[in-house]
Amino acid sequence: MNAECYPITVVPGLSRLFRDYCSAEPSVPFGDLHTTLPHPWFAGNPRDRAWQQTPILHSPSHRAQVAALLAAQNPSLALVSSLDQLRQGANVVVTGQQVGILGGPLFTPHKAATAVSLAAQATAAGHPHLPVFWLATEDHDFAEVNHVTFPARRSQTRLTYDRAPASAVPVGGVVLDDSITHLIDQAWELLGYSDAMQWLAAAYRPGQTLARAFAEFYGKVFSAHGLLVLDPSGRTAHRLGAPVLQAAIERADELHQALLHRNRELASAGYHAQVAVAQGNSLLFLLDANSGARNALKRTESSAAEPTGLWQAGRDRYSSDELLGILASEPERISPSALLRPLFQDQILPTSAYVGGSAEVAYFAQSAVLYERILGRLTPVLPRLSATLVEPSIAELLDRHELSLETILASTEESLAQRLAARAMPIAGKQRLAAAGNALEGELTFLTDYMTQLDADLGRSAAVSASKMRYQMNRLRRMAANFELQKETSLARHAQAVVQAIYPHGHLQERSVGAAFYLARYGEGLVNTLVREAGDGCPGHRLIQL
Repeated sequence: MNAECYPITVVPGLSRLFRDYCSAEPSVPFGDLHTTLPHPWFAGNPRDRAWQQTPILHSPSHRAQVAALLAAQNPSLALVSSLDQLRQGANVVVTGQQVGILGGPLFTPHKAATAVSLAAQATAAGHPHLPVFWLATEDHDFAEVNHVTFPARRSQTRLTYDRAPASAVPVGGVVLDDSITHLIDQAWELLGYSDAMQWLAAAYRPGQTLARAFAEFYGKVFSAHGLLVLDPSGRTAHRLGAPVLQAAIERADELHQALLHRNRELASAGYHAQVAVAQGNSLLFLLDANSGARNALKRTESSAAEPTGLWQAGRDRYSSDELLGILASEPERISPSALLRPLFQDQILPTSAYVGGSAEVAYFAQSAVLYERILGRLTPVLPRLSATLVEPSIAELLDRHELSLETILASTEESLAQRLAARAMPIAGKQRLAAAGNALEGELTFLTDYMTQLDADLGRSAAVSASKMRYQMNRLRRMAANFELQKETSLARHAQAVVQAIYPHGHLQERSVGAAFYLARYGEGLVNTLVREAGDGCPGHRLIQL
C-alpha cells in the first residue's frame, strides 16, 4: 500500500475556519500550552506537540473509578496493563462519534486510527498515553445512524434498520430486534466471508443495544492496538462528570453570554459559528423519567417570583434547585450538548488531546470559552485522518487516464466521461480543434478591439457576437468528444466506476461508504495502514492505494 498527501484545500465543502486552523493562519487565535494568550480559540495549532508532555491532574481515586468503568466495558485481558497505566498517571488521546448501524461510515476507523497513532507517539515521547473511543450514545437523531451504504457492482446499496424508537430516546440504548438479522444476511451477500464480517454478525444481533454492538465491533477491529471504548451514558460516568453539568446549571446565563460574545468574535473575523446559540438555549438535555425521551433544556427569563429563571424540557418546568436535585440523585438523566460534551468528557478522562473531524474542530472555537470558565484550561484538538482509499482496479483507471484527486472531486460522472472522451480523441483531431480555436480567439479579440475603438456601442455588439462564435466553437469540441464517448462506451463505464468509488453522489468516500466494506476486504493490513498514515505528518488529505 502507498499513499499521496494532498493539501486539505482539495476537499470540497470544508468551513473556512477549519481550513485556516489546519494551515495555522494568523487570523485564528491559537493559544499555547506554556504561555497565556487572552481568550484563545484553540490550545495550540495542529503541529504543536507540547500536549504530549503535559500531565493531567486527576486524583488517584478519580483515576481508579475511571479505570474500573473502562474495565467493565472493555473485558479483555490484553487491556489490563493499559488500565493499570491509567491508574498510575497515564493520559489519554480521545476521539469519538455517534454509534451507528453495521459499523457506521468509513471515517470511524479513520478517527480510531488517529487516536491510536497519536497515543503511541506521545508514549514514545516520554509520557504514557492510551487511545480512547468515546461513544456518543446520548445523541437522539436516529435517522442519522440507522443506515449504512456498501458498494455493489456499479451501484451503492443502502442498508437501513427502520425500526425507529417510539420517541426521541438516546440512540445508544436502542435494542436491536429480529429485523437486524435480515440486514446481516444482506451484508454477508455484499461483503463475503472475512473476520470483519464475522465480528459484524456477532456484534449486531437481536437483543443487543446499538451502543454495545458498535463497541464490540470496533473493539475487535482495533484489538491489536489497545483501543479502549467508553459508553458515558450510565450513572457512573455521569457522576464522574457531574461538576461540569452542575456548572452548566448554576452558571447558565454567564456561559450563554460568553458563547454569544464568542460567536460575535467569529463573525467579525469572517467566520461562522458551527453551533447556533439562540435566546433561551442551554447546554443541557434532560431525559424524561418515564419515556426516556431526550429533551433540550431551555431557559426562561427571570421574574420576581423566580429571580434565577426557570428551565423547561418539553412541557415540564424546573427550577435550578430541582435540576441540581436530579443531578445528585439521577445524574444519568442530564446530558451535555455538543458544545459542552468535550468538557464533560475531559472532566471524566485525563485527556491530553482530542481527535475530531472538521465540524468538531470548529466546535472547539466556541467551546473554548466554556473550557476557560469551567475547567480553567483548554484541551488541544487535532484533526483526524482524512483519506480516500483506492482499490487496485480503480488505481489502474487513475493511472490509465492520468486522473488526479482534484479532478475527480470537481467532477460528476458525466463531466468526467466528457473529459476522458476528449483525451481519447486522436491527436490529429485535437490539433485541428486547437488550431481552429486559437485562430478564432485571436481574430475575434483583434476584431472586437478594433470595433470598440470605432464606437463603444459597436464594440459591445461585436463582443456579443464574438461570445456566440466562441460558444459554437466549444460546441464543436463537445460534439467531437461525444462522438468519441459513443464510440468508446467503456469510457463512460470508467468514469462511473471512478466517481462511485472516490466521490459517490458528490460526497467524500469516507462519509458515504460503510467502514465494514473495506475492513472486510483488506482486514488487519488496512487497520495497520490507517494507523501508520494517521501518524505520518501529512497535514491534508491522503489518497491511499490498497
